[in-house]
Amino acid sequence: MNDTVRLGGMALANGVLVHGARHWACAIRTDEGRLRLASERKRIRSSDVASPLLRAPARLAEVIAVLPAVRRALPEARLPFFEGRVLGVMAGTALAVRALRSSRLSLGAQEGLAALLAVVPVALVLRGSSLAEYHGAEHIAIGSYEHGEPRPREHERCGSHMLGPLLVSSAAGNALVSTVAGSAGRGTIARSAVAVGSVAVAGEIFAWMNHHPANPVSRLLAWPGRELQSRFLTAEPTAEQLEVARLALVECVRLELADEAGANGAGGNGANSTPAL
Repeated sequence: MNDTVRLGGMALANGVLVHGARHWACAIRTDEGRLRLASERKRIRSSDVASPLLRAPARLAEVIAVLPAVRRALPEARLPFFEGRVLGVMAGTALAVRALRSSRLSLGAQEGLAALLAVVPVALVLRGSSLAEYHGAEHIAIGSYEHGEPRPREHERCGSHMLGPLLVSSAAGNALVSTVAGSAGRGTIARSAVAVGSVAVAGEIFAWMNHHPANPVSRLLAWPGRELQSRFLTAEPTAEQLEVARLALVECVRLELADEAGANGAGGNGANSTPAL
């Protein structure tokens, strides 16, 4: 049995969500300074999806499905998409994208600018916030666990690294639609197909990048997301924020190892082990 669990995560404004293949665990610090922890088995698991075209959308659906469960278990949890500043920026961005869609720019230019608009304004709002600090804590905790040594606040599998692949796949998809469908390629159905297809393709490119980090193409594609992550989306966490992230990580690893031990008939071998952090 492999004792290192593959993990993902999400920063909250007051905590960290860590998830594995089958479970999630979320730790928060309340306004009164108390630590609270909740965990649960996932209802949707992208690891069960084999189709390359569905893997990336399934990963997105998996995380979205976890969020209501987190809110039920931890009502004090401040999810990133429910922060007032973030909601305001997202609403303004949506209006800007809508105006962009009605412009006379080419479909490819529209999609490229829309992708940037979806990221840059939110990044500016998050810079230096508690959400950025917990994002840094999430990366430090998961990276240090995975590598077995202290790691910085940047992580190679951060979702921000999807920006480069998404821009490339969106541009390629829009170019194809424009060539095949002509002016009809500006329709809602064509645009929706490009959006879904771009996420699927970008997810596969991202997976390839993770397996070939030293490849020059991989490094080039990772550069926009790496800069975004380093300059805007993460900040150095406090010791208290790191404590929250590590609490969530230890609980998630415990559940994943227990599940794996049970599936292998290991009788609890390693089920109660926790990572040294």
